Amino acid sequence: MTTKNASMVGAGMVIAAAALWGTTGTAQTFMPALTSPYWVGTLRMAIATLFFAVFIGWRRRGGDRTTLAVPRAAWRWVLLAGLCIAGYNLSFFAGVKATGIAIGTAVAVGSGPAWAGMLQALVSRRPPAPVWWVGTLLAIGGGCLMVMPGSSAGLRVDAVGLGLCLASGLCYAIYTLVSQRLVSHSPPATVTLWVFTTASAAAIPTALLISGPFSTTPAGWAIVAYLGLIATGVSYLLFSHALRRISGATGVTLALAEPVTAFGLALVVVHERPAPAAFAGLAMVLAGLAIVVWTEARRAR
Repeated sequence: MTTKNASMVGAGMVIAAAALWGTTGTAQTFMPALTSPYWVGTLRMAIATLFFAVFIGWRRRGGDRTTLAVPRAAWRWVLLAGLCIAGYNLSFFAGVKATGIAIGTAVAVGSGPAWAGMLQALVSRRPPAPVWWVGTLLAIGGGCLMVMPGSSAGLRVDAVGLGLCLASGLCYAIYTLVSQRLVSHSPPATVTLWVFTTASAAAIPTALLISGPFSTTPAGWAIVAYLGLIATGVSYLLFSHALRRISGATGVTLALAEPVTAFGLALVVVHERPAPAAFAGLAMVLAGLAIVVWTEARRAR
């Protein structure tokens, strides 16, 4: 496979992963009202961890030599990535609760690519190309238009909540860049298994402290299982494989395809009627993602 084709495959994997992430909001609308969102975020990570373990076992039974071990020197990076995933989930839910879904989602999802671009420039001393920033900022602006309501009435501006949403975007960017480093030396499935094991170990006592014991209905468990197996397990497996083919900053930007899926599901499943600005935002996101994909293919050449 040529480098250009590999980068296009990687971009496709991220967009597919983002499409699965985009189903989480719709799925959670069917959760029982009193189910703790902190436990939902925690249990989806724990179930995904079991998924990765089963996936590796299935591959090994089929003759694959995927190892369950990562190099000793890599464990500090595994720990950092795991803590960032846990931090992303918990700070996102807390930030959205404090600021409201519209502002919280816009700040958390929109800040991730900007953080990733700046971190890549600092760490590798190779900042993304100017056209990458054009596409990224276009997609971020479109994403904000898609999730913001038609008027400013009723918006809550909470400084702590905004800080938590920015922190969630930073955690996600760090996780992506660290994971790209890890999957260059170890199998993506193995890396993701240990990263999510670390994340679950950190998140479970935190959720217990904040929300007490977990309780939900059988329907709630079914939704949590979907979120863990498909919207987290399969999606992050795709994402980690993609990081072998594209840059981490590009991966974070292409994940902005998530609100596109959420937007479509809101129309078809929840029967929402977005404001006209939301459709303009959709066009901006799609244009921005197209620019970023083109930039990545050009970089690969």
